[in-house]
Amino acid sequence: GTGSGEPKRSLGAAAATLVIVVSIVRRGKQTQRGPVVVPRSHSAPAAEPEGEPLLPGAISDPIPPSPLAVLCPQTFTAWCNSHLRKAGTQIENIEEDFRNGLKLMLLLEVISGERLPRPDKGKMRFHKIANVNKALDFIASKGVKLVSIGAEEIVDGNLKMTLGMIWTIILRFAIQDISVEETSAKEGLLLWCQRKTAPYRNVNVQNFHTSWKDGLALCALIHRHRPDLIDYAKLRKDDPVGNLNTAFEVAEKYLDIPKMLDAEDIVNTPKPDEKAVMTYVSCFYHAFAGAEQAETAANRICKVLAVNQENEKLMEEYEKLASELLEWIRRTVPWLENRVGEPSMSAMQRKLEDFRDYRRLHKPPRVQEKCQLEINFNTLQTKLRLSHRPAFMPSEGKLVSDIANAWRGLEQVEKGYEDWLLSEIRRLQRLQHLAEKFRQKASLHEAWTRGKEDMLSQRDYESASLQEVRALLRRHEAFESDLAAHQDRVEHIAALAQELNELDYHEAASVNSRCQAICDQWDNLGTLTQKRRDALERMEKLLETIDQLQLEFARRAAPFNNWLDGAVEDLQDVWLVHSVEETQSLLTAHEQFKATLPEADRERGAIMGIQAEIQKICQTYGLRPSTTSPYISLSPQDINNKWDKIRKLVPSRDQTLQEELARQQVNERLRRQFAAQANAVGPWIQTKVEEVGRLAAGLIGSLEDQMAGLRQQEQNIINYKSNIDRLEGDHQLLQESLVFDNKHTVYSMEHIRVGWEQLLTSIARTINEVENQVLTRDAKGLSQEQLNEFRASFNHFDRKRNGMMEPDDFRACLISMGYDLGEVEFARIMTMVDPNAAGVVTFQAFIDFMTRETAETDTAEQVVASFKILAGDKKYITAEELRRELPAEQAEYCIRRMVPYKGSGAPAGALDYVAFSSALYGESDL
Repeated sequence: GTGSGEPKRSLGAAAATLVIVVSIVRRGKQTQRGPVVVPRSHSAPAAEPEGEPLLPGAISDPIPPSPLAVLCPQTFTAWCNSHLRKAGTQIENIEEDFRNGLKLMLLLEVISGERLPRPDKGKMRFHKIANVNKALDFIASKGVKLVSIGAEEIVDGNLKMTLGMIWTIILRFAIQDISVEETSAKEGLLLWCQRKTAPYRNVNVQNFHTSWKDGLALCALIHRHRPDLIDYAKLRKDDPVGNLNTAFEVAEKYLDIPKMLDAEDIVNTPKPDEKAVMTYVSCFYHAFAGAEQAETAANRICKVLAVNQENEKLMEEYEKLASELLEWIRRTVPWLENRVGEPSMSAMQRKLEDFRDYRRLHKPPRVQEKCQLEINFNTLQTKLRLSHRPAFMPSEGKLVSDIANAWRGLEQVEKGYEDWLLSEIRRLQRLQHLAEKFRQKASLHEAWTRGKEDMLSQRDYESASLQEVRALLRRHEAFESDLAAHQDRVEHIAALAQELNELDYHEAASVNSRCQAICDQWDNLGTLTQKRRDALERMEKLLETIDQLQLEFARRAAPFNNWLDGAVEDLQDVWLVHSVEETQSLLTAHEQFKATLPEADRERGAIMGIQAEIQKICQTYGLRPSTTSPYISLSPQDINNKWDKIRKLVPSRDQTLQEELARQQVNERLRRQFAAQANAVGPWIQTKVEEVGRLAAGLIGSLEDQMAGLRQQEQNIINYKSNIDRLEGDHQLLQESLVFDNKHTVYSMEHIRVGWEQLLTSIARTINEVENQVLTRDAKGLSQEQLNEFRASFNHFDRKRNGMMEPDDFRACLISMGYDLGEVEFARIMTMVDPNAAGVVTFQAFIDFMTRETAETDTAEQVVASFKILAGDKKYITAEELRRELPAEQAEYCIRRMVPYKGSGAPAGALDYVAFSSALYGESDL
């Protein structure tokens, strides 16, 4: 072989043998034109690999050696004549008729529509070479690299070179511009044939040789575009010659495509010539170019309709999700607004448990739904902007702001409900404590007053001696002292009843009844006491003897007995504490009380000593001993019994206080345990919120890297959820222990929940922003450098670093970018970037503005033009045309939504595609 620019000058022995073989084969087939012998004196290019058509710029041998090489001259001749007849001429012999270059130049002018240089008129060899060179120069000017094809070979009648040149022209002017879905030339033409014949039975186009032997593929191409010319159902696969001739005849008669192939040669050849078939099939492609234009229009319409259908689906999903969320809020708010308390602590505990279930189980999924709703809304608006559609306006009451307001209302009611629950539980807790204290003190008082009225009503002094009368008087004085001492207790009982009434105790009626009975009895006792005193004083003047020792006993025993009663009462008193310190205070008071017991025991011994002295005197002077003092109903045994009771109550009180101290210590551990976690979780959440905020305000690098970083942050947050759950568990333990305050931390569970929900919402919104930037980048064709420039400009003028620009900052940004803004123009731009009049410009709105006017998007005018092509330039379109040109689903979509055409001259059922196209870019029906 030689270099790429040097033609071979001789075939050699192998070429000579090839010439003889080709000649013999052609004679054996008894072709009409006879054998084609390549003269040995002419150059012959290297053979092209079988099955691969040569493309412009890579031509080494236009016609490879093949037993069917005889077909190409016939096919190429017919192809050339199909164009030359437009100039009123034709060729008879492709080997001879192009030798002078005149018809070759004319052929190029017809197929290119351009003028070539004036041809030389002489008939000498150099004139012919000059004309052929002009043709070859024109071909080269079209970007075609001619390898081993020279003007001398054409002028000398070299058939292979002539056929190679014609094949180059066919490739450049008939096949090269064929493109289907970004493929070109052979692949594009093959893909076009496959798509057009796909619905037809017995047709499977895989190449440009064997796939066409039965003629059904050619008939299918014609029937697909002109079903009126061929009855495809009557064709038989076992009649290939008949099928091919039918296609040739119909194409020549009705499609102006000359017969370029021979049916018998194609059928009787194992592998028909690929270039001949490609040349013939390309004529069909150009013949049906108008139909291809309609298909392109149909594809555009399908794309626009698909975008509209997807947007409508997203709108419906938003409406459905918004309705469900608002309905849930509507059902939940009345429940949280119901502040009707329960009479018992257990019932209120159940309410608190229901509220905790709502917080743990029912609300979190709704938080996710709310966040997802905002994300879906932002994504939908981005898609609408990218597809040049108007912004989505949800149904009345279902705006994102409406949902946010409803959610804020829910949280306000929820906070109020929780405060009310805790307040009500504290109230019931205090009520229980007060009621128990009231019952205890009332029982002690009723026990003390039992029989007192009967005693005061006695007239025993009438038959008593002076000593007995004096004793009765002194006893009455002691009773009065005791009565006065009980006055504070009665007032305390009344105060407890009053407080229970003020706190709306559910058994206030029985408390009031019992309190009233005690007060009435107390008044009666006062009256009876006064009456008896008057009677005894009258008798005292008659009776003078009194036992000083018994009086002394009474004087010392009465207060000591009161102390005993008070001590018993205090030791049996109930308490309500909330901390270790309060419990420790009770323990300290109890220890102080125990410290007074030795002194009290000495007082008891002194009192018992007085009684012993009385007994001694009685024995000494033979007096009738008295087991009780005549001045007091209290016996020494009573004092001893009460003293023994106190000694038993003291260790019991010790144990009870220690148990309470242990319980408060457990509560304190729970507080510290919760505080330790809360003090770690709270700052962590705050730090993450700030990190996400900084990410949202300063995203750098590629969007994919940003998304990866945000996804990692999101995963870290999700992984941290176990700490929140553990904190919820500690919080529940505190509430179950009725512990509502915690001095060890400033973070309440409510603060943690709000911060956590804010963090989840913030990361989700930031991820959604980057996703929308990806959508914008891909739809607008932005580079990463452009996005980085947009981000840098935005961040520079985002002075508050909150991911939004104020209007004045946005104006400054535009001016810095060269915009000459007046007030009217700036107001117009603000309505584009801030349609909701929020007073801020987000980064997504900024990107949309920067790319909107340069982006190539489909418009209503483009859709109208596409429909016009499908309608054959009519101002209306029919349902039959839509079903024929569009996929079934999208055709029915158009038919359902197009209004009838109201113009004149239209048939029944005509549809208005102009109004429909305009509506696609107008307001949504949702």
